[in-house]
Amino acid sequence: MEQLDPETFFCSICLELLKDPVAIPCGHSYCMRCITDHFIEEDQKGIHSCPQCRKTFIPRPDLEKNTMLAALVEQLKKTGLQAAPADHCYAGPEDVACDFCTGRKLKAIKSCLVCLASYCEKHLQPHNDSATFKKHKLVKPSKNLQENICSDHDEVIKIFCRTDQKCICYLCCLDEHKGHDTVSAAVERTERQRELEERRGRIQQRIQDREKDVKLLQQEVEAINHSADKTVEDSEKIFTELIRLIQKRSSDVKQQIRSQQETEVSRVKELQEKLEQEITELKKKEAELKQLLNTEDHNQFLHSYPSLSALSESTHSSSINIRPLRHFEDVTAAVSELRDKLQDILRDTWTNISLTITEEEVLLSEPEPQRRSEFLKYSCEITLDPNTAHNYLFLSEGNKKVTRVDEHQSYYGHPDRFTYYSQVLSKESLTERCYWEVERRGRIYVAVAYKDISRVGKGNACKFGCNVKSWALFCYHKSYDFGHNNMWTSISGPVSSRIGVYLDNSAGILSFYSISETMTLLHRVQTTFTRPLHAGVWIGHNKAAAEFCKPK
Repeated sequence: MEQLDPETFFCSICLELLKDPVAIPCGHSYCMRCITDHFIEEDQKGIHSCPQCRKTFIPRPDLEKNTMLAALVEQLKKTGLQAAPADHCYAGPEDVACDFCTGRKLKAIKSCLVCLASYCEKHLQPHNDSATFKKHKLVKPSKNLQENICSDHDEVIKIFCRTDQKCICYLCCLDEHKGHDTVSAAVERTERQRELEERRGRIQQRIQDREKDVKLLQQEVEAINHSADKTVEDSEKIFTELIRLIQKRSSDVKQQIRSQQETEVSRVKELQEKLEQEITELKKKEAELKQLLNTEDHNQFLHSYPSLSALSESTHSSSINIRPLRHFEDVTAAVSELRDKLQDILRDTWTNISLTITEEEVLLSEPEPQRRSEFLKYSCEITLDPNTAHNYLFLSEGNKKVTRVDEHQSYYGHPDRFTYYSQVLSKESLTERCYWEVERRGRIYVAVAYKDISRVGKGNACKFGCNVKSWALFCYHKSYDFGHNNMWTSISGPVSSRIGVYLDNSAGILSFYSISETMTLLHRVQTTFTRPLHAGVWIGHNKAAAEFCKPK
């Protein structure tokens, strides 16, 4: 008994232990009531079939009780085998139910595109065993099988109309789709599947690329965290050393002041003691003189007069160096001046530190503009700094235009002024994306430079494009040159009186454009800018000029 398959004693219709088991001519057994209800449903067709093997019977077969199977079922009941096998799963609301189960239906495990029906494992058996069903197309359980039936002709849809981009049946080809470009649904599926596989391949490649990007960004996060931690540690050490140095200088100044105080006080007290001693002597002499003057006896006065001692040398007041009351105020002024200078240095340095920290960005950068309308979104106003202008440069139009002139301009001396080359820088420091245009007349350099570019002398350290602190486009009458670190490259492109400049400081992009009716890229630089830049121009000869225009 233990070697028998328990499923043998279950009705394949109700999936419970057989009740009043009966056998039909094909040999399969069912509950009397289950198979009777099944045959009643088929009476209208006039043909009756076995729910399992689909063998048909005409007329309706007689039902005979299977006494041996009934006895076995009774014995099984005594062993407690009452429930359906565990692998039988009933269909829920979201499942596809078997179309051939009666009563409570099992979940379908396959749907047949030929039969347009869904089957549980039991009722699928004929498709697996019978040659009649071998060519049927079995797919995953589907609730949409009826969509494979043409609503106009009740025929199976097996054709795809490329003209109307829809699935149709063969009768549709003879009717409204006559003469259209049609293929079998399988052929169209193959082509579409190939397209989807290619698209999926591209998506998979993009996924791999994005995963690499994510990995790079994660590495960048780790690098940023490591760099920030190390910088904080180093900065704390440097500021600690700076504070220690200031404290030492403060202690030195204090010690020097106290030492000088002691020396000066000692000198003054020594002189004070001398003066007090002299006053004592003078008072004594003055008393002797008074006594003698009060002597009434002439002879006694004349006798005593020669015996008076001579006065010691007087400490004249002109020999006493009385300083003004500002004994140590010069030191206070010097310390105050040092404080002011440190404040200026810290303020300027802090600005650079803040800008440097702000510019530490790890972002998926926006694409570089392609059309002039896109560049204009980043247009910025440029004004020239008179404190940087060479003495033969004349500024006008609100310090937006610069012209080379013959007359020496009366600029006052300033450490930021270019002393040899006729150059000028902007007031604005450029830290973000920005775009500006320069209208030129004659030969000029259109440039960008760091603020700490040298100003004094005629060496390459001062001239735009000839050092590591500046980048310059040299505009001739008929051509261009680009220079950085005194390495110059000839540039071909349409010559125009207007030059556009695009700068993305954080991305390290610097581009020059020829602006006329069209916008043409002349030269593009991809580098790393370490700090804010300033716009600048160099004017080549008298009456040459450059004006920073508002783009339109």
